[in-house]
Amino acid sequence: MLEVQNLSVSYGQSSVIESLQLSIEKNETLAILGRNGMGKSTLLRALIGILPARTGKISLNGMELTKNESHERVARGLAYVPQGRGIFPSLTVEENIKTGLENAKDHRVPDEIYSLFPVLYEMRRRKGGNLSGGQQQQLAISRALVSNPSVLLLDEPTEGIQPSIIKDLAKALNEIKRLRKIAIVVSEQVLSFALDVADRILIIEKGRIVHENLRANVDAKKLSQYLSV
Repeated sequence: MLEVQNLSVSYGQSSVIESLQLSIEKNETLAILGRNGMGKSTLLRALIGILPARTGKISLNGMELTKNESHERVARGLAYVPQGRGIFPSLTVEENIKTGLENAKDHRVPDEIYSLFPVLYEMRRRKGGNLSGGQQQQLAISRALVSNPSVLLLDEPTEGIQPSIIKDLAKALNEIKRLRKIAIVVSEQVLSFALDVADRILIIEKGRIVHENLRANVDAKKLSQYLSV
């Protein structure tokens, strides 16, 4: 579904991602793990088009996206939830979700969204800035989902969220994959969360993939060594 070939990305003169190869299938969740500064967020920003690729090719459903602007990639089936969530604090929950419906014929929030995240229905008239961190993350995911993506990109979704809510978030992502049959790419540092949602796990160090395994075959102790400072 999503294929990345020979991708290199730089910040100025500094190379962050180097000749990276990546593919993800329909109805698969891929967790990309690594310590801070190893290139996880840079990779996702390059996939959605916030950062340009220095070299390489990004394709979705056989269609190349490498030169497309971010909004064009969204229209083609990519959705992105940034680190820090990026909600609009002065808009209500419902208004925030509707910002993801700009190109849709029907601008009503689908019932499915509120079924996945009932707390958002209860708080639909509340300002986004008044929600907890976990509720804001649910809101950001909902806004991304209403564009009906083929691939959902999540950058550090557990950041600033309490452990009990992290468990709920994992359940929600598994339910989203089950209902939508979409691919999910998660950039993460919390190993327990990655193990709860992933079908496959990659470790990235200094912009390169240094380890890859199916969730069923992973050695959690070995993975934790890659993540320790």
